[in-house]
Amino acid sequence: MSRPIQARIDLSALQNNLRVVRRTASSRIMAVIKANAYGHGLLRAAEALNEAEGFALLDVRDAVALREAGFRQTILLLEGFFTADELPLLAEYEISTVIHSTHQLAMLDAYPRRNTLQVWLKINTGMNRLGFAPEQVPAVMEKLKAHKAVGEITLMTHFSHADEAEGVAEQLERFKGLTAGYRAPRSLANSAALLRYPATHSEWVRPGIMLYGASPFADTGAQQLGLRPVMTLTSEIISVRELKAGDRVGYAGLHRADAAMRIGTVACGYADGYPRHATTGTPILVNGQLARTLGRVSMDMLSVGLSRFPDADVGSPVTLWGAGLPVEDVARAAGTISYELLCALTARVPVVY
Repeated sequence: MSRPIQARIDLSALQNNLRVVRRTASSRIMAVIKANAYGHGLLRAAEALNEAEGFALLDVRDAVALREAGFRQTILLLEGFFTADELPLLAEYEISTVIHSTHQLAMLDAYPRRNTLQVWLKINTGMNRLGFAPEQVPAVMEKLKAHKAVGEITLMTHFSHADEAEGVAEQLERFKGLTAGYRAPRSLANSAALLRYPATHSEWVRPGIMLYGASPFADTGAQQLGLRPVMTLTSEIISVRELKAGDRVGYAGLHRADAAMRIGTVACGYADGYPRHATTGTPILVNGQLARTLGRVSMDMLSVGLSRFPDADVGSPVTLWGAGLPVEDVARAAGTISYELLCALTARVPVVY
């Protein structure tokens, strides 16, 4: 019999979350499906999100796979091309590319074909990660407009504080000032900006985490936003034991029993993608009831307190995150974010759609 852990992917929840985006913004939707659709499966997620006008990802091989699977939407490489030999593939498969550096411009200059590349010019308005500096924008824009290999140009930026109190005002005003003289489509809004700042919607929005049913905000849950969890990670209790006061649990004995207690061992660990740094008290569901983890997460197992759940036993179902237990709640307790947990699901976990 196989190990009981599995990830269930609810494709109807993906479709629901896409409808939330559609109700929120009248823009074209560039669904972000990088990192294997945040751990949910690239092609299956794309099928469920087929009503989006575009898909954004990182790897040209994934972009080609989408085209060969029959997807005709705009497909955008969010970090652009990395080597000049990728450019013919972009032209052949009609893949759009971000341009964010002078290195890419130099490779583009050596590309002989005409009007074949759809380019998204990335402007650094304060994230200070990728993108041309404000003082570079006029020259780069003129170069791209005159470039023989470039077709349509879209202007884009990325917000660093859209999910926090600081917001987007400073970056938005900087972007508006830099691009006011250009007639070109624009793309600014990630999930957080899309939900909170209508002024950022423009021609394209780029939802990511919200599509997978997790909130981008620390102060607002996904359910409040009308979002449904797409991935539910489940397992079972595989062992139950009684501890005496003073007994310790797991590696390094990080949890010590203050009194006699009952604990269970769950078939899930960091080799499945569960965060090793999750501390005692991280929420977990046992038989649909809220329990807490105990001690250090190991490679294949973790411990859960069962003293309040006399009916829990070997074979009792466990939800690590998903339906009934928001992934952002687990991430918060583990000192991380929901993005990391979803993307960290490992290949050994069976995925059921």
